[in-house]
Amino acid sequence: MKLVILFLLACIVLALFWGLTGLLKAEHGSQRLVRSLTLRVGLSIGLFLLLLLGALFGWWRPHQV
Repeated sequence: MKLVILFLLACIVLALFWGLTGLLKAEHGSQRLVRSLTLRVGLSIGLFLLLLLGALFGWWRPHQV
């Protein structure tokens, strides 16, 4: 499960840099920046839901104080 989380985090960072290159190489009418933002937001929401579901189903537990 930790590998899935690390993979999603890596994909979010890659989408961030993909958006940066789209911003720097902005061509008229290019949708690259919008697609990378959509991808990054979608991956972030997916990661958040995965963490919530993992806590609900007991796949992992918060640290005890």
